[in-house]
Amino acid sequence: MTDDAAAPASSADASTGGTSSAPMISMRNVDKHFGELHVLRDINLEVPRGQVVIVLGPSGSGKSTLCRTINRLEPIDSGAIAIDGVPLPAEGRALAALRADVGMVFQSFNLFAHKTILENVMLAPMKVRRTKKDAARKHAMELLDRVGIGNQADKYPAQLSGGQQQRVAIARALAMNPKVMLFDEPTSALDPEMVQEVLDVMVSLAKEGMTMVVVTHEMGFARRAGDRVLFMADGLVVEDSEPEAFFTAPESDRAKDFLGKILSH
Repeated sequence: MTDDAAAPASSADASTGGTSSAPMISMRNVDKHFGELHVLRDINLEVPRGQVVIVLGPSGSGKSTLCRTINRLEPIDSGAIAIDGVPLPAEGRALAALRADVGMVFQSFNLFAHKTILENVMLAPMKVRRTKKDAARKHAMELLDRVGIGNQADKYPAQLSGGQQQRVAIARALAMNPKVMLFDEPTSALDPEMVQEVLDVMVSLAKEGMTMVVVTHEMGFARRAGDRVLFMADGLVVEDSEPEAFFTAPESDRAKDFLGKILSH
């Protein structure tokens, strides 16, 4: 962790200039290349606060890159991104402050193997938010209870199942009291029997009004928890609709083909 990443970063600092009427996430004319590959093509997107957006599409369509640009894990080539009305800073303390408001959960759990589950969840609030240890411990235990693994607090990651580790990763992201949660294929590395326990936690977050962008192949979750589906192909948002409309009457041939392959399995 750099000195910049360890700088104090309160929500108030991060949201300076933000307005309650601003969309929680705004992307304007965003383009991104990896060498010759044009992975995001003129993306325009607004996500109101409290909305759950599901991002679907075939492999290589730009879904994960879209997710990772929202907190600048991937820098963009052109365009503009804002969180709660605040333009995404390029680097340094301002970026660390804004990132503290954007929780992210990946395919891999990225837990510190040498720290207990409780310590993993306490770490970022203490380092970044400068939360006192006792307060961080109390909040971390509340979050571990919330995701159903409070009784595992003193164990180490290797002692937990994949599903349990992913729930710790969600609790760790929530420990920063984020405004937005990004999920990049959070269940793809899990055994099938562990998927539902993670999706249940995500459904509960959605019901509580958390603004979420979720890249997933879990169609049942998309229909149940999503307010909106973005279907991507070749770096473009091809469709943007309510889940039921997308699943019952997709408009594009690409979406029809995608759903035909996914839902026939």
